[in-house]
Amino acid sequence: MARCLIVGCGCCGAVLAGELVARGHAVRGTTRSVERAAVIEQAGAEAFVGDPDRVATIAPALERVSVICILLGSARGSRDALAALHGTRLEMLLARVLDSPARGIVYEARGSVPAEILAGGAGIVRAFCEGSRIPYAVLEAERDAVGAWSSLTAEAVERVLGGG
Repeated sequence: MARCLIVGCGCCGAVLAGELVARGHAVRGTTRSVERAAVIEQAGAEAFVGDPDRVATIAPALERVSVICILLGSARGSRDALAALHGTRLEMLLARVLDSPARGIVYEARGSVPAEILAGGAGIVRAFCEGSRIPYAVLEAERDAVGAWSSLTAEAVERVLGGG
């Protein structure tokens, strides 16, 4: 059993949390909203209130985590805010990973965020993980069927936990 952190544990993230819990993992899911915490907890996960735009609020959630799922492919905001979230904010979060027990990253590279922004984020994750020798997966799956998406994502988590 591993502890998984889902950064961006919205509706689809809560389904993934339930899938990972069913597979025997402990899950912590982040939300920007205290009100959403109950949905995460109903999925069997530990809710953590933090904002990925303010990486310092997410950093404590890295404690005792083996793999981090960055599910911000459908985040909302202005183009500049989304570019920062998948650019400089992502780089700051990954820098914090080096000082954590996390040994894997799963990054969502599909969603409503413009494709070029997600491609840039995927490039950042690849470069960071390959340079740091941290196993990773870049998710290219669409969220059309949430059940299928959560199964594919859970399989990616388990591949990363297995070392690649």
